[in-house]
Amino acid sequence: MDVKIAPGWKSRLSEEFEKPYFQQLASFVKSEYQAGVVYPPGREIFKAFDACPFDEVKVVIIGQDPYHGPGQANGLCFSVHDNVRMPPSLVNIFKEIQSDLGKPFPKSGNLERWARQGVLLLNATLTVRASSPGSHQNKGWEIFTDAVIRKVSEEKVHVVFLLWGAYAQKKGEVIDRTKHLVLMSAHPSPFSADRGFFGCRHFSKTNDYLKSNGLKEIEW
Repeated sequence: MDVKIAPGWKSRLSEEFEKPYFQQLASFVKSEYQAGVVYPPGREIFKAFDACPFDEVKVVIIGQDPYHGPGQANGLCFSVHDNVRMPPSLVNIFKEIQSDLGKPFPKSGNLERWARQGVLLLNATLTVRASSPGSHQNKGWEIFTDAVIRKVSEEKVHVVFLLWGAYAQKKGEVIDRTKHLVLMSAHPSPFSADRGFFGCRHFSKTNDYLKSNGLKEIEW
């Protein structure tokens, strides 16, 4: 199956694209886009990979579902398009960055600037039906994104994985902790941020680790 995805990822994931589960997934996703409104736009389904080539991955942040409201999802977890109101979880992420690093609150919630520096912003499920959270879960996306995490863990060293909330932490069980840094906390959602996300200092800890391994820090 010819999947349009950045070349470095394509060569590593080509086996996944030929598996029956992925072909069934592709058929399901195609029918969903034909039947109604699905997010993100089709050209942005693999945006996380296109914006962050495999060879440049330094940090992985794992989300769950794309945003399901109009104009929000842009293919990068927690990120929204320019000029779109920031969802509460993203606001809390920026609050923690402000507290941790003293950085001013950004005007845009578009995290493409992170992706370009080597932050893979990976949702477990890459598509969702409009106004229907979780509607594309358990259709095969999770198998695919597990394979992505496994590839990064196996083929790279000194990657920082940020696992926020129980879902991301379970998904991160495949990571080899002997050669990567795994940082875990509560989810930045307003329902849980006070239970350990605020004050986690994951952004400075990430940069300290990257710097100690001779890698360029992220400009959060």
